[in-house]
This record gives sequence, structure tokens and C-alpha cells, in this order.
Amino acid sequence: MGRRATEFRRPVRRRFSQWIWPLLGTFFVAGLVLFVFHHNHHDDHVQQFPVETNSRIESVNHDNFNTSKEIATVSSFSRQLAEQMVLAKAYVVIAKERNNLHLAWELSKKIRSCQLLLSKAAMRGEPLTVEEAVPIISSLSYLIFKAQDAHYDVATTIMMMKSHIQALEERANAATVQSDLFGQVVAEAVPKSLHCMKVKLTSDWIKKAYFQDLAEEIRNSPRLVDNNLYHFCIFSDNVLATSVVINSTISNADHPKQIVFHIVTNGISFGAMQAWFLNNEFKGATIEVQNVEELSWLNASYAPVVKRLLDQDFRAYYFGKYQDMKVEPKLRNPKYLSLLNHLRFYIPEIYPRLAKIVFLDDDVVVQKDVTQLFSLDLRGNVNGAVETCLEAFHRFYKYINFSNPTISSKFDPQACGWAFGMNVFDLVAWRKANVTARYHYWQEQNADQMLWKLGTLPPALLAFYGLTESLDRRWHVLGLGFDVNIDSRLIESAAVIHFNGNMKPWLKMAIGRYKPLWERYINQSHPYYHDCSS
Repeated sequence: MGRRATEFRRPVRRRFSQWIWPLLGTFFVAGLVLFVFHHNHHDDHVQQFPVETNSRIESVNHDNFNTSKEIATVSSFSRQLAEQMVLAKAYVVIAKERNNLHLAWELSKKIRSCQLLLSKAAMRGEPLTVEEAVPIISSLSYLIFKAQDAHYDVATTIMMMKSHIQALEERANAATVQSDLFGQVVAEAVPKSLHCMKVKLTSDWIKKAYFQDLAEEIRNSPRLVDNNLYHFCIFSDNVLATSVVINSTISNADHPKQIVFHIVTNGISFGAMQAWFLNNEFKGATIEVQNVEELSWLNASYAPVVKRLLDQDFRAYYFGKYQDMKVEPKLRNPKYLSLLNHLRFYIPEIYPRLAKIVFLDDDVVVQKDVTQLFSLDLRGNVNGAVETCLEAFHRFYKYINFSNPTISSKFDPQACGWAFGMNVFDLVAWRKANVTARYHYWQEQNADQMLWKLGTLPPALLAFYGLTESLDRRWHVLGLGFDVNIDSRLIESAAVIHFNGNMKPWLKMAIGRYKPLWERYINQSHPYYHDCSS
């Protein structure tokens, strides 16, 4: 995640960079000039200039005069003026910090005089003469030594610069954290249109009795346990997003009537999800909707994650009275406290009669016929997934605390991470390897949150270690929810594109370049979508 900068943060950082780097540059140059100035002139209160300078000036070819070249020439008056101005500007900042406003005003006045003199020389196309340069250089030197007498020495100047840099870094970090937090708040907000649709659909589910009969018919369908069909599962409370996943999958399948979708949602969204899928055609595919609250076996006595999600201290740490602590904004996302987010570890228990299933996140779009995943040879492994270790930060040590001896003795810190969101699971192999028990073990080991923080990927890396088959990268392309620079050819060749990140395609802050890839699978002719979007 994260690893790349989101669009939401970039404006803050861009504005910051517009003023911090020039200021830091001034401090750096001033420090160098100050160091040289003190070593060259520690015994003199007025700088002396070589007499032979006149002869150098007289020999200059005015027709070929170049101001930039003149300032770059070490022995020129323009260069000396420029260096003294840099030094004087640094002392202006220090004098203001010490509340010596009169000295700051005097220095600023001399700086403006220097700038005016250099401008005149540039306009007339001739270098500065001794008569022009010596008086102002001498008076500026006097003010600089006056600053020294006020104990604005090299050490003080460097310390002052360090404090300024530290303050600027703190402001930059604060701006970044604030930007992350605002981005997270926006990403968590439910758009008004989605809320509107959910309300209308829930009302239909309650009022239209025949929906109940249709749902019961599907619940008893033998297709739900037929291993000759292609089974997919989604765990979500977002009706529109789930609809896009299913519609895109079916639209690109060669045999959509052989597809079965298993949806698990929460109690609040159950009616809306049922009404939507019972009232829309999906080319003959079967769509089952279950309520997670009806999975009675998934309780605190069986699942450590359920026990933790119910723990008040755990919830308070991330969302309650301790939230002012240095908890990463992304870890405050309510999805981490949603049981739907953790159901992926209980797929064999939810579907005990299935042999193979493809898991899809609700923020993906399917672009190819993914039923071909069922014919892939996983070579005895449980999980088929696309690896994400093309960059170093997607290796195990970036997700898990390897200072723990239990972790370091069992796992390779350089092992490749892989992506959740499009996974093909061999449920027979899963049950044989007892992956869910492995997941429970690591959840119990992480009771103090010292092995990893929140999220499902770190425990999955541990539970599926040595049981994951790497798939071709084109099966699953990630980053459309935060990375604006994904190669178009990679997106076009992808079987599944994943809008992981804060900029979901159903939000206003979505990346405009990718949003049409998601929107084309929305049933825009549905009256509820039309009414709620207007």
C-alpha cells in the first residue's frame, strides 16, 4: 500500500516543495559563504580590494558582456556583491528571530541597493566599477560584522539553520499526516447516491413478497454445490461495486450460464443486495446472497479474529479515546473492524461442498474470461495469486515484524508478497493443509499486535506460506486506486484490474483516467441508479 503517493497527498507536497527548497538552498549557500567570509576576513572590518582590478575592468569587451558570466567570475565585483547578499539574507532571518528588527531593516535596505546596482550594470551591459562597488560592499561588510558583534557567529548561524530545517520538516510531516487522514476520511465516506440506492432497494425487499420466494428458490438450488460449474465469491456491503464485479465477469465469460456467484454481506445491506440481484438479469448466471450474521458457527469461541473485533480495548486503540496516538491514518479504516474483510479465511467452512473457488474483491473489474482460472494447475498448492515483489517493499519483511524469533526462525524475510483480491483457491488442498487453523494460530500469536498491525495480508502471508502458486502477472493488475501512471498496455492485457487504494471508482476522488473502465459495467438504465445519481 502502500507504497506510492496518492493524488490526494500530492497537492500538499507540491505546495510545500515550492517554498521549502528555495529556503533550504539559501541557508546552505549562506552557510558556505559565511564560512569562507569568516576565514578570509577575520581580522578586517572593511574588505580590501586589489588595485589591479581597474586594469581588469578596462580590458573587458563591453559588446560581449554577460551578466551571468560576470557573477560567476571569482574576482568580479558582481560576484562579491552576490555572495554578500546571500550572507546578508541569512542574517536578516537570524536578526528577525532575535527580534533585532533595526538590523534586519538595515540589511534588507542594503540588499535592495545591491540588487538595484546589479540591475543597472546588466541593463547598460557593462561591469561594475570600483567607484560603484566599493562603497556598498564596505557598508554591507560593516553590517555583517555588526551582526557578528551581536554573536551571530558561524556556530549560531548553523544552529539556527538546523532549527529552521527541523521546524520545516515537522511542518511537512504534519501536512503529510493531515493529508493522509483527510484522504482516508473521504475514502470511507459513503456517497449519497449509494446510500440512496440501498434505501430504495431495502424498501423493495421488505415490500415485495415474491423476492422472498425467489431468494428461497436460489438458496435451495443444486447449482450452488455443483463442482462442474464455476464458483466465485465476494464479501461486501457495497451493492453497486458488487454488481460491477459480477456484471464484468459475466460479460466477458464465454459461458455465463455456468457461473455461480456467492455473495456474503452484512445485515444492513442484505435486503438491498437481494433486491438488486433478484431484480436484474445476469445472462443466466446464478447469484446467491447470504447474511454474515446467519453464520452462527463464526463466533468468538471459534475464531480469534471475531474475539478481537469484539474487544473494546482493541477498538478503542484505533477508533476510540487513543486515536490521537501515532496510529497510521490508513489503520483507522473501519474495514479492518468489519468481519466481511476477514471472511476470506473461512471460505472452506462457508462452502463446505465446493472443491475450487475464485475470490474477488469488490473493487475489481474483470476484463477477460476468468473461468480459465479453474483449469490452471496449482501444483498441489492452496492459493493461486499474482506476486507483488517486483519492488523491494512487497517482500515479507515489510509486512511482518522479523525481530520476533518465532517469525525469523520460520519465514524468509525476502520471500515475495502476493496480492489479495483475485485468488483461485483449491479448497480440497486448503482443508488438507488446514490453512484456517494456521491462520488461527498466527492470530493468537499476534494478540499484542507486535507481529503486524491491522489487515488481512500479513496473516495470509503466514498462513499460506509455502502453499501459494505464482500466477502470470496479467491475471491481476493492481494500483488503479492510487497510481496514475500504470502502463495502458498492462491495463489492456489484464484479466482483472484492481482499484486498491483510497481513490475508489465510485468516489468523486477516483482517478479520472481509470473510472470509465469501471463505469461501463454499471446498469445505468436501472431507474434507481438514474434517480439516485441525478
